[in-house]
Amino acid sequence: MAQWQTQAFRELHTPVADVLGARTAKDLEKLRIRTVGDLLRHLPRRYLSGTELTDLATIEQGEHVAVMAKVSRTQVVHGGRNRPSRLEVTLTDGQGYLAVTFFGREHLVEYWQRELGKGVRGIFVGKVGQFRDQLQLTHPEFVMLDAAGAIVGSSEKKQLIATMSRTALVGMYPATAKLPTWKVAECCRLALATLSGADDPWPDWVLDAADLMPLADAFAAVHQPRSLAEAEAGAHRLRFDEAFATQLTMAYRRADASTHTAVRRPVRAGGLLDALDARLPFALTDGQRAVGDTLFAELDRPRPMQRLLQGEVGSGKTVVALRAMLAVVDAGGQCALLAPTEVLAQQHYATIRALMGDLAGGGLLGAPEGSTDVVLLTGSMPAAARREALLRAASGEAGIVVGTHALLNEKVQFADLGFVVIDEQHRFGVEQRGVLTDKASARPHVLVLTATPIPRSVAMTIFGDLDISTLAELPAGRQVIGTVVVDAARRPAWVERAWQRVAEEVAQHRQAFVVVPRINSSDEGTGVVDLADQLRAGPLAGVRVGVLHGQLAADAKESTMAAFAAGELDVLVATTVIEVGVDVPNATMMVIWDAERFGISQLHQLRGRIGRGEHPGVCLLVSSAVENDTIRERLDAVAATNDGFELAELDLIQRREGDVLGAEQSGARSSLRLLSVLEHADVIAQAKTIAGRAVERDPGRTTPGFVDAVLATEQLMSGDFLELS
Repeated sequence: MAQWQTQAFRELHTPVADVLGARTAKDLEKLRIRTVGDLLRHLPRRYLSGTELTDLATIEQGEHVAVMAKVSRTQVVHGGRNRPSRLEVTLTDGQGYLAVTFFGREHLVEYWQRELGKGVRGIFVGKVGQFRDQLQLTHPEFVMLDAAGAIVGSSEKKQLIATMSRTALVGMYPATAKLPTWKVAECCRLALATLSGADDPWPDWVLDAADLMPLADAFAAVHQPRSLAEAEAGAHRLRFDEAFATQLTMAYRRADASTHTAVRRPVRAGGLLDALDARLPFALTDGQRAVGDTLFAELDRPRPMQRLLQGEVGSGKTVVALRAMLAVVDAGGQCALLAPTEVLAQQHYATIRALMGDLAGGGLLGAPEGSTDVVLLTGSMPAAARREALLRAASGEAGIVVGTHALLNEKVQFADLGFVVIDEQHRFGVEQRGVLTDKASARPHVLVLTATPIPRSVAMTIFGDLDISTLAELPAGRQVIGTVVVDAARRPAWVERAWQRVAEEVAQHRQAFVVVPRINSSDEGTGVVDLADQLRAGPLAGVRVGVLHGQLAADAKESTMAAFAAGELDVLVATTVIEVGVDVPNATMMVIWDAERFGISQLHQLRGRIGRGEHPGVCLLVSSAVENDTIRERLDAVAATNDGFELAELDLIQRREGDVLGAEQSGARSSLRLLSVLEHADVIAQAKTIAGRAVERDPGRTTPGFVDAVLATEQLMSGDFLELS
């Protein structure tokens, strides 16, 4: 249990079960609410004034809504024998109408009719359905308001939303079927009553610098506002707190890193780095050389490197990282490359060994003098191979160890770990970086790679403790990829033509990927296994078709990928396990099935697997949902440009950071509750500046509120880490 230094943090980290009971706490879990602080930061989506009616034209089928409307008419339809009666209600906003239906015994229907007749307006909460082409609510929960805005009806409902009767504003909260908006409001009222009004966690100078209201006032302002301006001022305070806690943690991490020593790893002439450069089958780009020089300079410092390298798909980040690793090996250290999946780890291992050739033959007869061993370590390796890899890492014979989460195991030891490369950092919990670097006696240098271009506002939030380098230039000879959207619903002949196009590519001794968003078929669409069978039996009969997905055994995945890379398979039908790192130069075509299931950046990542050889690439985005304007815009954007940085900005605008940083993009929930990195970049920037001043004023971290904020942020990051482990 955390030892909070301030009363405010202690109260805000109280489990909601202690305040509201276990049953309500369980219902709140669905809203990601576990503590009093979570609940009080669960803000209304919007506020209705006492006279404002909901625009009924804006609601959609399937939406869970809370609407304020007038009752236009009611009609009781009496049931026959063994059939319930029903009450048909028509709501209006003054222009449009919405049907509401209640079913029940005669006395219940009459009771509902009386309740609905008592008020001038009502708040109705339920899921929007459809009956006879008309939108309707069935059995919504409701509360009626009189002409003065006071609640009428049962005393229970008066108690549930007592806060609403004391204000001209009614907060409409994100809710669930079991917790409609007024029950959430009551939960917030009870939680507010538990706060003692203790001193603010931030020093006065922070409140003054950011022009903030006190924390207790902010919570009251958002949940019991007297005006919209007051509600916004309270929300601003809470958004700042979220930004400040993150930026304060990052600032202390940067300060902490500057106090640690690292072993200097200067470039040595005539070593493995020079030998690799001499045999590379391509010329390095100016960007690769410039970033390389930056890395070499930082490796030669007595302070640990902390750098993020982001690059366009195919920009050559692996070569940049390998050159830095060999400089460290030349200087006597070892390197670890951590990848998020076994397929990617195996691909990195194969790529590094292919680039190095006999330079990776350390310990083998005939290997050049000064060569090193490159080993692979994954969780599914046979026991004997795993023991051998562990021994080579621990003895120092392996200069480069490539692996997955298996590298984080406590049994993995290094002789002199000098450099850690983490690929696709956003797929790991932030704390995993620390788990690996703690395996070194001195702090190793750290380089994080990502092939997903990161908008500045996101980078500032998530990678605030890292310096950032960018590779935007593509190597010479990288082919243009043409992308076309295929409307499978309205133009099924285009789908047939797509498979013909794949067959034509194979006939020219080239290869193709078919990417499917799911392994097994379901109501949502065809799975990878069934689609492969359909292709073998139909349009691609006679073509060598392989299947690759995450549920295959490790040896099956490895052998399938190896067969495709060797040209023994013509078409690989796969899930997104091939999204990053897979390099098959002969693959010139990709069909992405149900493309609407992927985000913009992910589509761009997938597309980057082709056009890596001497022939241009063709990518077909097949979708049955392109009549949806948002989906069509997303797919057309990918088809219109190959600029990953432009697409990353559009991705952020379309999907919001909750998905960009969260489940849809990386397999983990977003840790941002109130902040939108798109809308609140100015708040984040202000918090970053003030956090820097906070560390300067309190380098020893003695301010109680600062201590608590960093602890809470680290716990949240560790929670994300545990979810991914």
